[in-house]
Amino acid sequence: MGTPSTPRRPLAITADEHLLDDLVRLAAAAGITLDVAHDAGAARRWWPHAPLILVGADAVPELAWSRPSRRPDVVVVARDLADDRELWEGAIAIGAEQVVRVADAEQRLVTWMADAAEGIRSEAVTVGVVGGRGGAGASTLAAALAVTAARHDRGVLLVDGDPLGGGIDLILGGEEHAGMRWPDLVATEGRVGASALRAALPSVERLAVLSWDRSDALAVPPAAMRAVLGAARRGGDLVVVDLPRQLDGAATEALSLCETVLVVVPAEVRAVAAASRVVKTFAQHAADLRLVVRGPSPAGLDGTIVADALGLPLAGELAPEPRLAIMLERGEAPARRGKGPLAVLCRRLLGELGVLQHEGHAA
Repeated sequence: MGTPSTPRRPLAITADEHLLDDLVRLAAAAGITLDVAHDAGAARRWWPHAPLILVGADAVPELAWSRPSRRPDVVVVARDLADDRELWEGAIAIGAEQVVRVADAEQRLVTWMADAAEGIRSEAVTVGVVGGRGGAGASTLAAALAVTAARHDRGVLLVDGDPLGGGIDLILGGEEHAGMRWPDLVATEGRVGASALRAALPSVERLAVLSWDRSDALAVPPAAMRAVLGAARRGGDLVVVDLPRQLDGAATEALSLCETVLVVVPAEVRAVAAASRVVKTFAQHAADLRLVVRGPSPAGLDGTIVADALGLPLAGELAPEPRLAIMLERGEAPARRGKGPLAVLCRRLLGELGVLQHEGHAA
């Protein structure tokens, strides 16, 4: 059948024409092409290099007899899963990680094929940031986290989930950068290619940014949010989502995909009162809410007091940063110089989230 393919393609090993038809159909849904071997001998040249190997139930006995080298990402696929002891023993012999019935696993197979073709082996850490009240500084922290991770050569995508926030690209000084914005993606659903998404978005401060434009479009369907964030989470190191305080369907979808949500609250009595409502709402959808308290406090509140009042773990306190407001007005991205209280806090938070080395060991 020739030499192994370039680019990388999943390999299907089967002589069952009906099963092969199913796999080719699913590969087309994933936007890829399969390499095909009809027996163990033909598969030998691809076995060490294919990013994913789908072994038809009909090919398992011969493949098990040939004793191929152990490798990850081998799945046995069958049109029917009867109580076949030989199939299961053969799957163990070839080191298969799973045995699936095609009809029960179509979406999983599409995802596995597409991820394998893109070379994706892990999901990015996904962090949400929300303000306890308006003007709390959540968008600034979200942008600073993204900028800090990008400065350390991490693959980062910053997502503006707040249609009323004015556009997070403004905070980065990237409003004139070419690329797609949310209104271009509102009709998106299903699986989106991770590489294609990142290539289509504006690149600012070495990170990809999905923001709003200045049109009248103010809503994203939940399906579009799910598809876009699904792509954003594949293949990078960090996704930061700037969340709105009022949850609609799309924001709820985004919130459900965040492993951690940082709630930014100024150290003010009224801000704490307002934040309590946000915390109650977000706690219904987020498993890990953490507090960032922004000073100074007119009444002398410290982070511990605010954390106790809101019932949240204190992730950090942000001291006032000289000239930050002026820098933002000029379109200079927050934390881009790597100095000051904001940059220090971001490095520590990213260390605790596993995106960077812990601050005590960071370069």
